[in-house]
Amino acid sequence: MEQRGEAEVFERIARTRRSTRAFVERPLPLDEVRELLALAATAPSNSNTQPWQVHVVTGAAKEALSERLLAAFDAGVLGPPDHFPEPLPEAPAARQQDFAARYYASLRIERGDTAARTRQSRRNLVFFGAPVGLVLTIDERLRSHSWLDAGLFLQTLLLGAAARGWAACPQVTFARFHEVIARQLRFCPHERTVCGVSLGWPDPQAPVNRFELGRTPPADFARFHA
Repeated sequence: MEQRGEAEVFERIARTRRSTRAFVERPLPLDEVRELLALAATAPSNSNTQPWQVHVVTGAAKEALSERLLAAFDAGVLGPPDHFPEPLPEAPAARQQDFAARYYASLRIERGDTAARTRQSRRNLVFFGAPVGLVLTIDERLRSHSWLDAGLFLQTLLLGAAARGWAACPQVTFARFHEVIARQLRFCPHERTVCGVSLGWPDPQAPVNRFELGRTPPADFARFHA
């Protein structure tokens, strides 16, 4: 019975966790952020290599980083969007388009309103107003399976945050600003930006935090061999 209860708790956390893009002005205790990072570090990794590094920015450091990111964005100084191939395969492309339609509808931004979309894109770079920003990095000499390990770390962090009642949003946008971030945060040699993460308390009134996304059922992606 106890195991069933634990499974139900985990399922509730996993199913209700969402990427949050509006936060309230309420700080997070940094001791508890450290505890969350320690929990995330229990994620599995190949041969226990634990290839992740995390930069935690708050206060003046977060503001300074965001200022430089916004300046680079406005100047058009950013790397190519190489996190997706061009064109995307048909099925992922359809899901991406569905996400964009739901996302901008929740913000009441019309498809052709370029100015409004640009303003919302800039919100990424101030961590959507969250009190804590994270920058996840990895040694660029490592290969795809180590990047997978970093993803396992990130998912454990996201679920751990949700279990505490916090909210988070992983943001691949930050990878396009690697050079800016590396200079500002004084990265070590070979350190490469994986993504940013906004971390804080969710704004329950913001429609952008409440729009629903579909999930592909196992019948569409799983093959059982017996």
